[in-house]
Amino acid sequence: MLGGQSLAEALENYLAEWSERTGIAVEIWALPATDVPSRVSSGVMATMGEALSNVELHSRARTVSIAVTVGKSGLRLTVSDDGQGFALAGAGRGVARMRAAFAEIGGTLSVNSVQGEGTTVSGVVPTRR
Repeated sequence: MLGGQSLAEALENYLAEWSERTGIAVEIWALPATDVPSRVSSGVMATMGEALSNVELHSRARTVSIAVTVGKSGLRLTVSDDGQGFALAGAGRGVARMRAAFAEIGGTLSVNSVQGEGTTVSGVVPTRR
């Protein structure tokens, strides 16, 4: 899926294409400055794809903000939109797919949404010790 690119390069390209296709602005707050294991990169890309699909199909957002950072404690992913939000009780298969993708790489994922204000997807993949 990354085609020999670093996770940061793959995300930059994917986000630029997605924004151009959807007309939704993307703010990139942070991308990883270090190498990320390919298994983790694949899980991040799968989760990002699902999160952005949900933004495109359901949120009515004008802007989505992205941060993916890597530190001593592990990788952190945040996807936040300014859309209409939704009742978490009504979460569909997309949320389950994102959680499953992060669980496969040893991480956890949470979704917070406020109706009328937007949604934030946050994931953490701890560094293996």
